[in-house]
Amino acid sequence: MTDASPTPWTDLDEQGNGLTVDAFITTLMSQVGNALRRTITVPYAEQFGLTVSEWRVLALVAHAERIAFSDVVQQSTSDKALVSRTLKLLEGRGLVTLSYEGTTPRKKVFCLISAAGEALHAQAIPLARARQAAAIRVLPPEERDAMYRALMRLRRYCLEDGDRAGADDIRGLDV
Repeated sequence: MTDASPTPWTDLDEQGNGLTVDAFITTLMSQVGNALRRTITVPYAEQFGLTVSEWRVLALVAHAERIAFSDVVQQSTSDKALVSRTLKLLEGRGLVTLSYEGTTPRKKVFCLISAAGEALHAQAIPLARARQAAAIRVLPPEERDAMYRALMRLRRYCLEDGDRAGADDIRGLDV
């Protein structure tokens, strides 16, 4: 059963009048994302000797088997420097291999899963799926579906309207 009482978003106008920082979508998504990461992802990543960043990158490379560095950056939603450091650490542990194509100084970098990386991923992914499913199943099926659709719509909005940020955009201010 869901609570049908109004929320700070119920009668939200275009200007966001009355919307407080604690009810900003960015604030709430950040708080929930951080809490989920701490309670769901950190325990299984650490169980397999990985940081959250290492797990995320390893899982992406394992899923693709071979993936361009630029695609890892885009799909992980991490910055290039973090992905680069993480890949170097994973390569040092023998979990991924990096290959370089091209003869120019800006060679294309590809990431490949190693046998050891595949084995670690095969051990970790069932636990990851189960922990993720447990959190998702906290919601009744209709709320799960509504939340999934809402998140996909917000993702599309951000991807499609990324160009909309113009001169009035305040870079770095994400409250």
